[in-house]
Amino acid sequence: MGINGYEKAAIFLSAVGEETAAQILKGLDPEVIGKITSYMARMKKGDRVKIESVFVETLELVKSGDIQHLGGEEYVKKILTKGLGNEDAERILEMASKVSPLESLKWVNPKTLSSFLVTEHPQTIALILCLLESEQAAAIIETLPEHIRSDVALRVATTERIPESALEEIEEVLKVQLDMGKGSQGKAFHGTKVIAEILNHCDRTTEQKILGSIDGRDAKMADSIRELMLVFDDLEKVDDRGIQLILKEITTEDLTLALKTASDGLKQKIFKNMSQRAVQILKEEMETRGPVKVSDVEKAQQNIVKVARKLDEEGRIVIAGRGKEEFV
Repeated sequence: MGINGYEKAAIFLSAVGEETAAQILKGLDPEVIGKITSYMARMKKGDRVKIESVFVETLELVKSGDIQHLGGEEYVKKILTKGLGNEDAERILEMASKVSPLESLKWVNPKTLSSFLVTEHPQTIALILCLLESEQAAAIIETLPEHIRSDVALRVATTERIPESALEEIEEVLKVQLDMGKGSQGKAFHGTKVIAEILNHCDRTTEQKILGSIDGRDAKMADSIRELMLVFDDLEKVDDRGIQLILKEITTEDLTLALKTASDGLKQKIFKNMSQRAVQILKEEMETRGPVKVSDVEKAQQNIVKVARKLDEEGRIVIAGRGKEEFV
């Protein structure tokens, strides 16, 4: 399971030492500092694989020019040495130099990548999206012209394996050399799960348009994707303990906005797992806020869904009925 940006920042700052971490934190917003330090406080004994991956990513960002205020590559080399020692620092620098250009695509601005991909065949776009993180792939698919979105999404959903020949095609398109090795059997994928995760990160309008278009071409496939997706209304299927865990990790602001268009059943589920005083305050806030933008409501719901998805991936909550699994 991937780690989010705040956790990456926490890992990075925990490794570079108090003095350097303090200098970096001084330039951040208080809210961001609070989120990062909360992850730092919960961190256990360092996972060297995670630490190395974060430093490799940081160095690649510096090389690509996406991070400039830290003082450039030399700065990162210095804090690598300070945080991990000469030997480990040299090893990470060597690892970073060997990262394939395809890996580097994960840190390219989605709009820039989308403008490059839009001229390619939908199958090529789909295969590249399969190789990216779902959040970045979502940002890319949202910016693609509407007439090719559903075609690309359906191709992602039907991808089970990327054969060697297709990887070679991607290599040619991106003008990079992939370190796949001879005799490779390609890369296996569960396409419906990949596109479900991508759509989970898309805005609601994009999600509905793409699913609607896929539905018109392959209703069975669309149903399979929906079964794997997590949407705000699915929270009604979470048990009381799970709802309580979700409530602990979301903001009152998001909850107030998200419940504006929630079903009565979901509202009652939420209210049931809050104190009477908290419910009263929440209802008053919802009433006094007045009309709000639909986009704000959808964003708040998406924020809550992200928390639920994280807890679901960690096995801390169960969402009944997902993937047609039975529970006893």
